[in-house]
Amino acid sequence: MHRPRGCWRHGPSSSSCVAVGNAGHPQSAVRLARSSYCSSAVRSHGTLRTRSSTAAAAHRVVWVETSNQAVLTAAVESGCSKALFSKDTKPLADKWQQLASFEALFIDEVGTIQDAKGSKVGQRMVVASKADLQAAEAAARQPGYLVMDATDWKVIPAENLVATFQASEGKLLGVATSAADARVMLEALEAGTAGVVLRTDDPVQVKQLSAYLAQREAEGAPAYDYDAAKVTGVTPVGMCDRVCVDLCSLLRPGEGMLVGSFARALFLVHSECMESQYINSRPFRVNAGAVHAYIQAPNNKTAYLSELKSGSEVLVVDAAGRARTAVVGRCKVETRPMVRAGRTSAVELEQTLRNTGGAKMLVEAETADGMRHSTLLQNAELCSS
Repeated sequence: MHRPRGCWRHGPSSSSCVAVGNAGHPQSAVRLARSSYCSSAVRSHGTLRTRSSTAAAAHRVVWVETSNQAVLTAAVESGCSKALFSKDTKPLADKWQQLASFEALFIDEVGTIQDAKGSKVGQRMVVASKADLQAAEAAARQPGYLVMDATDWKVIPAENLVATFQASEGKLLGVATSAADARVMLEALEAGTAGVVLRTDDPVQVKQLSAYLAQREAEGAPAYDYDAAKVTGVTPVGMCDRVCVDLCSLLRPGEGMLVGSFARALFLVHSECMESQYINSRPFRVNAGAVHAYIQAPNNKTAYLSELKSGSEVLVVDAAGRARTAVVGRCKVETRPMVRAGRTSAVELEQTLRNTGGAKMLVEAETADGMRHSTLLQNAELCSS
């Protein structure tokens, strides 16, 4: 199996990640990125050296309030899992739940919001005067959601309440009647509200809001800084249990997962998105490495490859360092021959790869500071640029 070019290193100040792919002609130069944890024993702590916008990357809550089934359908397809119903629209909840999976929330005459079991989720408050604003600010001390309904007076109460809720236990949602209004809420004082309740019967507004949130998420996604490294050799190591990870997302050329034998040094292992004369493209698959290896997960955490299962979340990273979260569909553990690497020339490296076929390899890379980093891979995953 051949992969496109690319080896890199990943993360913050004192540790590294190396990326590996395959284009048919191995080379001895790779790039790594650094991580703030420097011990392989640390699996779930530390901060990776990333470039991101905290406000843009924050997860935003979106509820819909509608009497139009098309709006609910658009919301569910966009990943919105909650819909708000009043006394008049409550019959729609039972009807629509036969068509789609979502959580129905119900609001009574005094604005109390409850789930289907009758547990309180939050409170809706109409903000139309200074007295209303003061009451909403006082409610920030209460846990749960405060839904600010300020249809006639949007920006000023949103900014005031965002400032109040930043240091409070409660979470602020703003009622919006369009995607443009939702954007005002989500960008108030840069930090924005925790989310919005989109009150509309127009499915186009849902799609526009979904596109806006996707753009914000992409702009705020962590980006990993890569440093130059050098592959110093590749050596067969015998039979090992290799983990093949199939994701619920399609990967593009240049994308893979960060894997390594030590948390301080993770390799970017490329996906099977490129076709070759030997195998068809499998753009959802990464032959990640041996069962003992670490893999980068969201929120600066790592996991063992052997721990992954259907529903687990992992980070997918590209050659530019851009990262996104993907869900694991399945993992296959198969016994495959592996290989060990040492200092070697590009010609010697290519000869080793050709002679070892699909063997497992211990790949070693050296960074500018003289440190050596390694991981075990199947020959198919070794890369060239």
